[in-house]
Amino acid sequence: MSFFSGFRARVKCSSLCVRPAFSGRRFAALSFVFFFSVFAAQPLPQSSQREKLPKPRMLDKGVRWQRDPATGELHLLHTEPREDESPGASAASPPRAVVGEVSRIVPITCSVFASDGTPLRGLTAHSFRVFDDGLERPIEIFDAGANQPARIALVIDASPSVLPDTDQMKLAAGALIEGLAPADEVAVVDFSAHTYVQSGFTSVRELLRRAVARVSVRDLLGDTGGSNIYEAVYLTASELFPASPGRKAIVLLTDGQDSGLGLTFDPASASPRPGEIDNRLTFDDVTRELAAKDIQVFAVSTENRPRILAPSWFAAHRGNTFLSEDARQTGIPAYTLYLAEIVRRSGGELYFLNEAGSLADTFRRIAQRVGAEYTLGVPPSPSAAGAPHPGWHELRVETVGLGETQVIHRSAYYVPPAQ
Repeated sequence: MSFFSGFRARVKCSSLCVRPAFSGRRFAALSFVFFFSVFAAQPLPQSSQREKLPKPRMLDKGVRWQRDPATGELHLLHTEPREDESPGASAASPPRAVVGEVSRIVPITCSVFASDGTPLRGLTAHSFRVFDDGLERPIEIFDAGANQPARIALVIDASPSVLPDTDQMKLAAGALIEGLAPADEVAVVDFSAHTYVQSGFTSVRELLRRAVARVSVRDLLGDTGGSNIYEAVYLTASELFPASPGRKAIVLLTDGQDSGLGLTFDPASASPRPGEIDNRLTFDDVTRELAAKDIQVFAVSTENRPRILAPSWFAAHRGNTFLSEDARQTGIPAYTLYLAEIVRRSGGELYFLNEAGSLADTFRRIAQRVGAEYTLGVPPSPSAAGAPHPGWHELRVETVGLGETQVIHRSAYYVPPAQ
């Protein structure tokens, strides 16, 4: 019998759970509701009052997946005009590759922390060494974060299972918006079975507050198809973020229980099925899209943190995949392991709603980290033929002359097969 035989994936519950009326968690949620209602009731500046929030836009409307049998790359097809296109737009957009051509420079967004966890600011290019598949590469682009605003997409789970936590999530989203630099731009996305853009990227804070307030689990209760977490992440990365340098992040608020990709402890469930044309989105396709645009994922789970998944354990295992044949033995639920893996691959961080302290404090820490990040640009390692070889390339960033530090960055970048 194989290690994975008999495994039954946890099924996401679409019914609402009844909880004690005065549990500590419920009391905290009611406190957040009161605070958020006072916060949202403050008068808006006249300039913001004149700006109209656009109506929600469904990102997955008319979307179809098609995998190239020759290269294995997944293409996203729009079979009808998107809501932001003119009525005369073509009803069948040409395929768009998940990963575009590798540019001359590989961007790497990273954070540096001292041994006590303090973020280190004011570093220069001479403070870093970058290795591509073990080969040191010259740093040709360096930015300390002050020259370019960041773009952050808030992707909020609006499926029925997170209903008890939605008010805390919305309040925390407000804390993130307030904690970012004034020039930073934020987009607001929510999802259940479908994915909706409540607001595109903007630096107007009052518009963003209204967009967050418009997220409603109750409004989507008729959206009974499940919770397509990773499809929402992919669509957000693909449709909202430009393929240009700069600090980019997705802040994902969810319980992690995806119902769309069929993910299990078996690592093979994350990849296309071998030996056949698999026209479906997979976990590996999602992480390739994030890698193509150097987008970090900061995931906040509404579940309890598994005992073994302490921050120190997570940091010690960042160099290796969490999707291994020994994964079941950790006692970490499969859906939480995939959240940890998407964070690990993208160079983000994993947080949990029910830990000591408030979620708003967690989001302030995310904002502080985004504000202290560095962007490094290196040329990709060439193969014997001159161009980088297709597939994943391992990245490693070290600091020079700073003593004991922790450097967090994406673990790899991806080169697509030749078309």
